[in-house]
Amino acid sequence: MKEIRNFCIIAHIDHGKSTLADRLLEFTGAVSERESQDQLLDDMDLEKERGITIKSHAIQMSHDFNNTEYILNLIDTPGHVDFSYEVSRSIAACEGALLIVDAAQGIQAQTISNLYLALDNDLEIIPVLNKIDLPSAEPEVVKDQIIDLLGCKENEIIPASAKTGVGINNILEAIITKIPNPSGDQNEPLQAMIFDSVYNTFRGIEAYFKIYNGSIQKGEKVKFMATGKEYLAEEIGVLKLEKYPKEKMTAGEVGYIISGIKEAKEVQVGDTITSFLNPAKTPIVGFEEVKPMVFAGIYPVDTEDFEELRSSMEKLQLNDASLTYETESSAALGFGFRCGFLGMLHMEIIQERLEREFEMTVITTVPNVSYYAYKSNDEKLIIHNPSDYPDPSTLSYVEEPYIKAQIITKTDFIGQVMNLCISKRGELKNQVYLTTDRVEITFEMPLGEIVFDFYDKLKSVSKGYASFDYYPIDYKMSNLAKLDILLNGAPVDALSALVHKDNSYTLGKKLCAKLKELIPRQQFDIAIQSAIGSKIISRETVKALRKDVTAKCYGGDITRKRKLLEKQKKGKKRMRQVGNVEIPQKAFLSVLQLDD
Repeated sequence: MKEIRNFCIIAHIDHGKSTLADRLLEFTGAVSERESQDQLLDDMDLEKERGITIKSHAIQMSHDFNNTEYILNLIDTPGHVDFSYEVSRSIAACEGALLIVDAAQGIQAQTISNLYLALDNDLEIIPVLNKIDLPSAEPEVVKDQIIDLLGCKENEIIPASAKTGVGINNILEAIITKIPNPSGDQNEPLQAMIFDSVYNTFRGIEAYFKIYNGSIQKGEKVKFMATGKEYLAEEIGVLKLEKYPKEKMTAGEVGYIISGIKEAKEVQVGDTITSFLNPAKTPIVGFEEVKPMVFAGIYPVDTEDFEELRSSMEKLQLNDASLTYETESSAALGFGFRCGFLGMLHMEIIQERLEREFEMTVITTVPNVSYYAYKSNDEKLIIHNPSDYPDPSTLSYVEEPYIKAQIITKTDFIGQVMNLCISKRGELKNQVYLTTDRVEITFEMPLGEIVFDFYDKLKSVSKGYASFDYYPIDYKMSNLAKLDILLNGAPVDALSALVHKDNSYTLGKKLCAKLKELIPRQQFDIAIQSAIGSKIISRETVKALRKDVTAKCYGGDITRKRKLLEKQKKGKKRMRQVGNVEIPQKAFLSVLQLDD
C-alpha cells in the first residue's frame, strides 16, 4: 500500500484536464507511441468533438521515483455540472487531487465547486497552472487567484503546459511526495466502493471500484449492500489501457469486477461491495440514489418506430444508468417515453447518441422539472408531466424545486447577469469580489427557469465570460398554472407547460405568435389559442389557402360571384371539421426560443 497513489484531476470545462491525462500516460509509459492519441481517455466521438468528458474513466500507471516503483491510479472525473454526483464519488475514491487552472481564463465556477467537494473529502490538493505557453496567459494574476482560493504558497503552484509537456515531471514528483498513500486494513471485512460502471456486450456490466478495507479474491461470493444482491466475482483485475486480470486484490487498490450482471440498475455508483461470508457491518458513507432533475418526452418521428426506440433506450440505459424512462402516450405524438435526465447537457447528449448510435430521429417535447402538488385532502402528487397536473379546484398548493446558482463573471457584466437572473425569478443572496475584476454572485432561483435557455443567455450577456454552477436546495411554494395550447379547439398536450402565473399571459401570447409562423397554411383556417384552465388568454389565426373561384366570372351579376363564394365557404367549413393540423417538429421546440 505504501507505493500506491490514488488521485483525480479537477478542473472547469476546457482547462486542459484530458490533455494533461494524455501527457501523464505518455511520461509514465502507460501507452506506447503507437497507441497514443489525443483525449485518450475520452471514448465517445461526442466527447472528442465537444472537448468535454461525459463518462469518467480510471487508468493505472507506474512510475519509478528514487529507485522505487510507484503505482498511480488516475480516476478521471466528468467536467460538467450535470454529473456532479459522479464527480463526488470519484473524488471519494482518491487521496489527492490535481487542481488545474487555465493561465488564460483563471478560476471559474466549476473549479470552485469541485474544489469544495475535494476539500470535504480531505484530499491533498496540488495546484497546477496549465497553458502557460499561451500568448494570452497571465500566470502572475492567476497565481494570485489560486493563492487567495487555497491559501497555499506561490512555490507550491506547479507551472505547466499539458500541450508541450512542460512541468509534467514536477507534477509526477508532487503526486508521489505530497499525496498520502491509501489508509485501510487488509484484515478487516471487505469494503469496496463502486465509482463507475460500463456495459460490455459480451460480459455484462463491469463495475469499477476502490477497496477501502479487506481483500477480494477471484471466484469469491460478494454482496452489493445498497441493492442487497449477491454475485460471484468471475473476474477481478486492474485497469491499465487494457484490463489486467488478477487473482487477489487488497486494500488501497483500484480495479474492476465482472460478475455477469445484465441490468444497469443493479450497479449503482456509490454502492459498497462486501464479502458474502464475512460481510462488513456498515456501508461506505455518501451513497445516494441519482435523482433526475429535468424531464422531457421523447417520441419517434414515425409512430411505427416505437419498438425500435424502446430497444435503443434499453441499450442506452445499459451504458448510462442515470437515464430513467417510462412509456407515455400523447394525443399529438402517439406513443413515446417520458425520460428523466440529470440536466440539460445530459438531455442533449442522450438525444445526440440516439441519432448517432441508433439512427433514431426523435421529437423531444419541452423539458420541465418535477413539482409537488398538494390536494385539498392532503394527498401529495409528484408531477413529471404537465398533462398530469390535477384540476385546480382540487388543489391546495404547488411546490417547485429551487437551486443555489453560483455565477463567476467579469465586473463589466454584473448588471446584465443580475437582470437575467432577476427576470428568471432569481433572488440575490451574496456577491463576493474574488479579484478587482472578477466577481462571484450567488442566487436562489427556481430550477424550472434555468431549464430552457438560461445557460445560453448567460453566455451571450457576458460575451462568454461567465461560468455557472448550481446545486439543488429545496422545494418552495409557488404560484403556478398550466398553460395549454389549443389548435382548432383541441388541446395539444405535447405543447402544454407549467408556468408561473405572472408570466403566463406574455408567454401564451408569444407562443401563439411563434406557432403562427411555424404551422404551414392549410385548406382551412387554423385557430391557435393559449388557455389557462377554461380561460382563453390569446389567439392567432393561420389563414386558409384560397383558390380564386371567381376568376372565371368576368362581368355579369354580382350574385353569381356570391353564389360561388358561399359554395367555397361551405366546403372550407366541412374541411375544417375533418381536417387534421400537421404540426412540424420545429413547433415543439419553438417554446424554447421564444425570445429570439
